[in-house]
Amino acid sequence: MLFILLALLGALQYRLWFGKNSIPDYLAKQQEVQKQHQQNANLVQRNALLKADISDLTIGLEAVEERARNELGLIKRGETFYRILPSEDD
Repeated sequence: MLFILLALLGALQYRLWFGKNSIPDYLAKQQEVQKQHQQNANLVQRNALLKADISDLTIGLEAVEERARNELGLIKRGETFYRILPSEDD
């Protein structure tokens, strides 16, 4: 009887440490969850920045003008455009 109980205990311990859904598997999944939480936090922050950009673009023309100047290189009438190139030594 004692041998049967010890064999059963050994089988359960084997499953606990090395089987499917074992403690190492649980710890690995826990690390994946932490990593996913971090990625989600980064995406939430990025979404907040994008919402702020959308709000700026829908409310005022200043943001549209800034974006046109930076991304498209547009200038107003009467303005002079100067382009400063870095030296070739750098």
